[in-house]
Amino acid sequence: MKTLYFDCFAGASGNMILGALVALGVDEKELVEQIKLLDIADFEIEFRAMDKSGISAIHAEVKVPHEHAHRHLHHIEKIINDSRLDEKIKSRAIEIFTRLAEAEAKIHGIDVKKVHFHEVGAMDAIIDVVGACIGFEILGIEKFVCSKIHVGSGFAKMAHGKFPVPPPAVAELLQNAPVYSTEIEGELITPTGAAIISTVCDEFGQIPEMIVEQTAYGAGTREYKDFPNALRLILGKVESRESRVESFILDTDSRLLQIETNLDDVSPEILGFVMEKAFDAGAMDCWFTPIQMKKNRPATLVSILCQKNDKDKFISLLIRETPTLGVRVREIERVCLEREVSKVETKFGDVPVKIGRFGGEIVNIKPEFETLKEIAKRENLPLRDVEAEIRKSISRF
Repeated sequence: MKTLYFDCFAGASGNMILGALVALGVDEKELVEQIKLLDIADFEIEFRAMDKSGISAIHAEVKVPHEHAHRHLHHIEKIINDSRLDEKIKSRAIEIFTRLAEAEAKIHGIDVKKVHFHEVGAMDAIIDVVGACIGFEILGIEKFVCSKIHVGSGFAKMAHGKFPVPPPAVAELLQNAPVYSTEIEGELITPTGAAIISTVCDEFGQIPEMIVEQTAYGAGTREYKDFPNALRLILGKVESRESRVESFILDTDSRLLQIETNLDDVSPEILGFVMEKAFDAGAMDCWFTPIQMKKNRPATLVSILCQKNDKDKFISLLIRETPTLGVRVREIERVCLEREVSKVETKFGDVPVKIGRFGGEIVNIKPEFETLKEIAKRENLPLRDVEAEIRKSISRF
């Protein structure tokens, strides 16, 4: 899985992310050509190498005509939606600005629709966000992880006055993310940087176990003595272990979705077809639960477990293939064991078994059922006798 790690030892901003992506290998011309699909007024992005305390980093400076107007969320959504960009890029960029608007709305105690962006609604900020989303797609990033975030210290001047670092919007955006402060003065993590990182990253903390392919730096504008004001991006691949580990596992924030609906007027044939289509479409699981609905009607609860980005696909499946009038969607937390497949020597030969580990300790071993069936047929033995014999061998594993 292609993974991007944000090492925010000097915080992050929109243009630092943009510069680091170019340093990582995103082609400048391709990036600019795709940004032009926004159909916005003339702009220019100047990329240049800078020395940050001995580290070579790329600084990205977005230049746009001076603007007077402040935008609301719907203005930004229109600019992005009316563009000719790929739908995935549009969706991620709008998600970032929506998260930013929700943070501002909470701080000011107003409706999201009334949030009136200042600096982050300017065209250069829009280019930073959209450009970052384009860069992620060019690089084919599948997973995002971020370090603890250095927020800086002191005070920052904003449209509403002077506020302590991190300012209110940034503090709100970084809820549940690990942050720290040092003697370095200034606002190291900007609202745009915080919005991008907090939206795309599923995990925060140490560098994940991965094969590092490339490292690059995006330069910040400020200069500090003996401190590199730069964002480091580490690009790599998370690979399975040689022991055939199928999935790793204690992930308590996997952001899975459970999509479900109650049905009291559907045939078993249709239910079976829905389950088949759900698995064909990549559902992580699908199951039926007998329930009792109003007017004492027996019914079936259809549940589909899926990744967050598959939400629309499975909502569409339930609406198109069943007589439902609506579905429920909720985010759930899942904890999985570390799993691997090994072989156990038995009187019937080597038999594959699934092994579940928790904290490195084996807590579950189970033979593959299809193998049990094959042995029972081949040896003309009852299935339960075959299972009992194999479990004797497993107990010595």
